[in-house]
Amino acid sequence: MPLQPSDLEARLALAQAIAQEAAAVALDYFNRRETLVIETKRDPQDVVSIADREVENLISDRVAAAHADDGFLGEEYGLVAGSSGFTWVVDPIDGTSPFVNGMPNWCVSIAVIEGGEPVIGVIAAPCHDEVYVAARGKGATLNGKRLTLDPSRNIRNAVTGIGANSHVTPAVVGRMVETLLDAGGNFIRNGSGALMLAYVAAGRLVGYYEPYMHAWDCMAGFCLVKEAGGWFHPFPTDGGKLTKGAPVLAAAPGAIDDLRAIARL
Repeated sequence: MPLQPSDLEARLALAQAIAQEAAAVALDYFNRRETLVIETKRDPQDVVSIADREVENLISDRVAAAHADDGFLGEEYGLVAGSSGFTWVVDPIDGTSPFVNGMPNWCVSIAVIEGGEPVIGVIAAPCHDEVYVAARGKGATLNGKRLTLDPSRNIRNAVTGIGANSHVTPAVVGRMVETLLDAGGNFIRNGSGALMLAYVAAGRLVGYYEPYMHAWDCMAGFCLVKEAGGWFHPFPTDGGKLTKGAPVLAAAPGAIDDLRAIARL
């Protein structure tokens, strides 16, 4: 069944309301982070706390109460299949390492995908008092202000975001940085891929590349970038691929070719 405007609008309103509520809960934990018990997952840099789990549970409970037939994929508890054709893809706290170390570079990332494509993206960054919102055909906004990318900005006159983790080797990361610098670019890494994708949509970064990333980190940001006038490399979502990692690349119009060459995508 094709996507109906009412389907999109109802879920968009819900996503915005949930993001605000979840961000408030996460911010409360952030402000008393010294009380949190920090656990590690894959490696000592891959951390999690009760804050991540409680925020994800809050989001999944709100979604289930309103749209029981929707699927749900969260970073902490995995995929629950649905029958409606819609799947919520959520990172309750993207940037947990900055979060537990007292840095403001973290966010709540909520996406809805339909037909394998992100149709809603909401990213709330409460330390910065910012909420990014996008939906298919409705544009992208930051705190209600429309976002439109400047095609004159490229890797040489703007800044690119990059990400890395233990899924890729130091050599790969080194080559990525060297290639970008050789091409005349510069870069930042703030510890939250979702937030850096939102920064691409806002024109603060001209692009973002990470060789291996999960759907819950990027789907909301992809929707934001596309609706702001940018581009993203397709992320595999068919079959079981939605729960697997893949390269993530998003760019403003003037940086697409250069960043595709750097990422070899």
